Amino acid sequence: MQICTLTMRGLSLSLMRRAMRVFSPWAVWGLFCLLGMPVYGKTPAAKNGLDPAIAAALGEVSPSQVQAAIEKLVSFHTRSTLSSGTPPAPSGQGIVAAREWIRSEFERYSQACGACLEVKTDAFTEPAGERVPKATEIVNVYAVLRGTDAGDAKRIVLVTGHYDSRNSDNDNTTDAAPGANDDASGTAVSLECARVLSRLKFPATIIFLTVAGEEQGLYGSGHFAKMAKEQGWQLEAVLNNDIVGGDRSEGRNPNTVRVFSEGIPLSASDDDVRHIRGLGGESDSASRQIARYVAETATTFSTELKPTLVFRLDRYLRGGDHSAFNREGFAGVRFTEYRENYNHQHQNVRTENGIEYGDLAKFVDYDYVAKVARLNAATLASLASAPAPPGKVRLQTKELQNDSVLTWEAVPRASAYEVLWRDTTSPTWDHREPAGNETHATLKMSKDNVIFAVRSVDAAGHRSLAVVPQPER
Repeated sequence: MQICTLTMRGLSLSLMRRAMRVFSPWAVWGLFCLLGMPVYGKTPAAKNGLDPAIAAALGEVSPSQVQAAIEKLVSFHTRSTLSSGTPPAPSGQGIVAAREWIRSEFERYSQACGACLEVKTDAFTEPAGERVPKATEIVNVYAVLRGTDAGDAKRIVLVTGHYDSRNSDNDNTTDAAPGANDDASGTAVSLECARVLSRLKFPATIIFLTVAGEEQGLYGSGHFAKMAKEQGWQLEAVLNNDIVGGDRSEGRNPNTVRVFSEGIPLSASDDDVRHIRGLGGESDSASRQIARYVAETATTFSTELKPTLVFRLDRYLRGGDHSAFNREGFAGVRFTEYRENYNHQHQNVRTENGIEYGDLAKFVDYDYVAKVARLNAATLASLASAPAPPGKVRLQTKELQNDSVLTWEAVPRASAYEVLWRDTTSPTWDHREPAGNETHATLKMSKDNVIFAVRSVDAAGHRSLAVVPQPER
């Protein structure tokens, strides 16, 4: 598929890369598109993982589109999950109007790409309980970009944000709860990823999700995650965006976004925990591999926003929708701005002693949100393009030796494999060794001193998530 008209074929990608050393990468992509210069053709090879088709799509992420989405969500006055009940909200206000607008946006994107998206809702009634004073309808709205490969289409990667909001009082469904940062910003990321990535096709499936009921206790994401588990979804990665507005306050860092990931999985049994601790694998959960993949993707595509990896499930005293997926055994991470302003979260809109309270749109940095969307889109597209991770990765521990022997099972579409390793104290994969199309490798280093992993690589250079081996005796 082509985003730009390929009418001028004299300029190469090498020229574009040279231009990117001087100007913003996204400005260069946009200029080449505007001039009709070749950005990509059929399916060019991804050099070191840099897929020109994905890079071109990232150039289409628009701060103005992000701003329009956030301002529209704020215009619903309140998106309190509890406002879905009676009495009905005034016309054009409340969470029901908000979710109908979100669905219409997904449908608009689908119409633009020839009905490529399956727009769906996941509706249920949450009974009265904690933070839910009476039975309440909760509706998750999502769009599915189905994978094109018969084997890989069952593999799913997902991006999500919650579209509900609240003010100082959880039960207040009438006063303003703009929720511009928390979490219209994350909803805008899901919408913008859907808008730009729906123009492409991928072997694996991508789901663009928006959930409700987060502020009352992760009810929407919890229901969706349980549905995915019950239906046996092969959900490989969840990217949760919550409070990614880059609040315009003193002390902010506009150049980074935090990526939180669980260590020992929430779904781990007591036996699992003992096994993990015995191997020193506390920092090698599947969720940690997603966080590392995000960091590597940022480097590959030279994104303006660099992730700061935070190796804990979430912030103190807080929670998020990724943990609902983690509890069901799915790997997932959370994106959040570097420094939050708590005066602009869960607050009634007001001014006291010269301090402005409330989650207002004017505090959101739309350029920052667009950068978060680009990082999410690059990660989603790279994962959906890559082959499945290698199967049954094993580290031989049958005898005492200083060499390390790894084995694994081949997977469809993988033309090669790579062995990765790092020091036990290093947060990211620091070294890699190509293994060709073999399903085993022997390295001249002791398994006692490093952490190993193996990943799949396709013919175009797309790389899968890394898999840490289990010991085999």
